[in-house]
Amino acid sequence: MVTLVGLLLSIVTAVVLACGYIVAGGVLVLFAGIFDMFDGAMARVRNEATTFGAFLDSTLDRYSESIILGGLLFYASQRPELQDSLWPFPYEQQWMVGAIYVAVVGSLMVSYAKARAEGLGLECKTGLLARPERVVILAIGLLFNVTIWVLVLLAVLSHVTAIERILYVWRVADRSEERKNVRTGSKETPAQEAESVTLEQGTPTEANIQRESSVGSVSTSLQPLAGSIQQD
Repeated sequence: MVTLVGLLLSIVTAVVLACGYIVAGGVLVLFAGIFDMFDGAMARVRNEATTFGAFLDSTLDRYSESIILGGLLFYASQRPELQDSLWPFPYEQQWMVGAIYVAVVGSLMVSYAKARAEGLGLECKTGLLARPERVVILAIGLLFNVTIWVLVLLAVLSHVTAIERILYVWRVADRSEERKNVRTGSKETPAQEAESVTLEQGTPTEANIQRESSVGSVSTSLQPLAGSIQQD
């Protein structure tokens, strides 16, 4: 329920941003982010965490982030005259549209890199901008009305984070392969194993020879067999 409320708040936030209420949208981004980030913690505290709950949480988080950036995309597309006094380049509208697209792709790749690594049995929580950091940075940019700067920052740093995770998984997987090769190379060949078994089981040691030489003959009181039995 908390996850679904967070998704609904993200939709409301996107509508507010699309209508041009940037500061109010920044407040709603923070408010919706609280639901997005604390639903999993609440489930663990209540001992009600489930596999499907974790899957649903991660999936709807991707929807929430894309929907909010989609509201900003609609806002930018309706304002060709958009030009921030602090932005040094012309055609700010085109810059904002491009930054939004790159930021959406970057945020999806950050999440996908983590999910793919975990699917391969590798933990991957490294990186500069995870989802909480992206939410906070976007909210600050909207509250202080420096939207274009924050979108460019998100576009760049989200891909930096994705690349960080790719390199991290590369290093971890490479070390795992090296350990596997070391274990495989240290094993004896079948001929070596057979030789070691022969040495352990069939080679008489000096102690065994001494024990065998100390064993004397055993006398018997039985008389020699006679008659036909003796001949047989």
